Amino acid sequence: MSYSPRSLALLLAATIALVTALFLSLINNVDRSALIVALVISFSVSFVLIFVILEFLIFRGLKRINKMVGKLMKKELKWTAKGKSGRWDPFEHLNQEISSFAMLKQKEIDELKKLEAFRKEFIADVSHELKTPIFAAQGFVHTLIDGAVNDRNVRNKFLKKAAKSLDGLDSLVQDLLTLSQMETGDIKMKFEQINLVTLCKEVVEQFEEKAEQKKINLKLQSSRYPEIFVHADEKRIGQVITNLVSNAINYTPEGGEVAINFDVGKKNVTTFVLDTGEGIPKEHLHRIFERFYRVDKSRSREKGGTGLGLAIVKHILEGHNSKAEVYSEVGKGSEFTFKLPRSKADEED
Repeated sequence: MSYSPRSLALLLAATIALVTALFLSLINNVDRSALIVALVISFSVSFVLIFVILEFLIFRGLKRINKMVGKLMKKELKWTAKGKSGRWDPFEHLNQEISSFAMLKQKEIDELKKLEAFRKEFIADVSHELKTPIFAAQGFVHTLIDGAVNDRNVRNKFLKKAAKSLDGLDSLVQDLLTLSQMETGDIKMKFEQINLVTLCKEVVEQFEEKAEQKKINLKLQSSRYPEIFVHADEKRIGQVITNLVSNAINYTPEGGEVAINFDVGKKNVTTFVLDTGEGIPKEHLHRIFERFYRVDKSRSREKGGTGLGLAIVKHILEGHNSKAEVYSEVGKGSEFTFKLPRSKADEED
């Protein structure tokens, strides 16, 4: 139903004039000409008064409110709801605009609440992660200041421990900076054709000594694919594989196995990082790529790491239009996978 001041004024004035004429017709000695004059006068006066009241006091106010709400909607959403064709219905239009604006603001409030909760959790996690290496280094330094510096053996031992704590602090800060730069877009991906097998070999060589110390069989299963070329950022994908292999070794007990494998399709290459470690409970799988999230906080800190490795993996792969997937079974191990597009030259071969 559409409304306008004129149509409403005509309807109401006609009703008033008709009621007035009917009322006068009940009075004796009132002729037809008097009734017509009364009808015309009551209609005219009623129409003018009602039209002025509706147009200047109600509809103009509604138009101003609609215009203001429309500007707010345009500013927030970059668009305004289009009115229906025909005569303008100020009440329905205003109701739609206010409802849409209220829904938008409610959504913003919900998002702000989530961000506030995330901010509080993030600050608490960062504070805790920074506190551990700082307090450790601080304790060693103060012990040396209190007199232990004179004992050469104690001095060297404590200096090494303080240096280790500060190295951990440096790694944490560097990972935080990297993650922040990725989220803000300051780090740009440099896509090129890279040999994924060669890159994985370099990562395996990097962790060979650590794996041997834990008696872990670290292997690259690449006999089927001596060369695999993909289109990616070599440095960042190297970081992804490094973080996944490092985690696999950290959470695999002595005598276990960590392996890198590939599945080459027509357009994509899937990389697998498998281990025979502790495994991850199902209720934690959807959160392991969050910053500082640890399945077992106490045991995780004993194994080292900044708690940001998988978060960095997630952001790097998102920059490659990919994502990390994980399958894990407690007590049997975990399997992390991600896909990368094959380079065109490799596809042609």
